Amino acid sequence: MTHVVTESCIRCKYTDCVDVCPVDCFREGPNFLTIDPDECIDCAVCIPECPVNAIYAEEDVPSDQQHMIALNVELARSGWPSITKRKMPMPDADDWKEKTGKLSELTR
Repeated sequence: MTHVVTESCIRCKYTDCVDVCPVDCFREGPNFLTIDPDECIDCAVCIPECPVNAIYAEEDVPSDQQHMIALNVELARSGWPSITKRKMPMPDADDWKEKTGKLSELTR
């Protein structure tokens, strides 16, 4: 099992989760983070660190976010670089953190 980043991260990209990851499994895209399922060790330390509650254990991904499981795999393997240190969130992250249905906003 692995962990999955859901739509809540899109256009926010808070990176608090990256600082606590012991295996550097996060990958960074233009406006979203993903978890590489081949690297994730299922430690769950990232879950409470996410200020928008975007990270779930794969078995706990809400039904309306199930599509994000395959998308995390695809994007993690697409060549997005590893991110290992916290960065500033997107400039307008606070404007987006409460919004839902953000998949159309994802920049690959």
